[in-house]
Amino acid sequence: VRGETIFAGSPGRCAREIMAFKDHFSQQSAAYARYRPHYPAALFDYIAGLASATALAWDCGTGSGQVAAALAPRFARVVATDPSTNQIRHATPCPNVEYRVEAAERSSLADASADVATVAQALHWLDLPRFYAEAARVLKPGGVVAVWSYGLFRVHPAVDAVVDDFYRRTVGPYWPPERRLIDTGYRTLSFPFAEIAPPAFIMTAEWDLAGVIGYLSTWSAVRRYREQNGRDPLAALEAPLAAAWGSPRTGKILQWPVYLRVGRTP
Repeated sequence: VRGETIFAGSPGRCAREIMAFKDHFSQQSAAYARYRPHYPAALFDYIAGLASATALAWDCGTGSGQVAAALAPRFARVVATDPSTNQIRHATPCPNVEYRVEAAERSSLADASADVATVAQALHWLDLPRFYAEAARVLKPGGVVAVWSYGLFRVHPAVDAVVDDFYRRTVGPYWPPERRLIDTGYRTLSFPFAEIAPPAFIMTAEWDLAGVIGYLSTWSAVRRYREQNGRDPLAALEAPLAAAWGSPRTGKILQWPVYLRVGRTP
């Protein structure tokens, strides 16, 4: 990972923008990189197939670089940006991926240089008018903008009921307001591009109970609960979740619906 810090335009202004962003993940970057599920390969095949060329993809809000690594085999070059230095430090290294610590609303990419721009599970953190303007600047004419989120996983009704109660009642008050945009699948957000109706995609993973607990520990609401209450909400969850799960070492298939919006610049 190059992990270099590159600022566009005025270094002072860009540095202030990065310092001001809402960082909900840096404190658990290592766990975030370890316990996140992986998007289906078909999603990236679909996005690459929409592009008129595959010279450069820009992944915004890359986090631990999961999407950048998936784009790497499909594009000659990938630039992956995130305002969190710690997230970039834990990002997945790839020979043709360049990681940059910078805000999506103010990148160092040249005008009309990228074929595709992606934002995975991060659009709700961005200043949308500024990001959309930046995407229009960076993308080539007819370039592809693909943004997506995913909601709660499903396993079977008993486990789902325990997780839903934890999500809504236990840590519900500790989610930032932007989380509601994920719950609606980004459908309420403006999207000023020539929109394309995508196929349905589902993200899957096979985890045992420890994997699920590890994943839940990466939720920003869990961290905020700990900080404000001085105790871990997962401690009270483990018993009912284990009762619903069964043998803790048994792997189960988890499914997350992927909410994708995709379009083209003029």
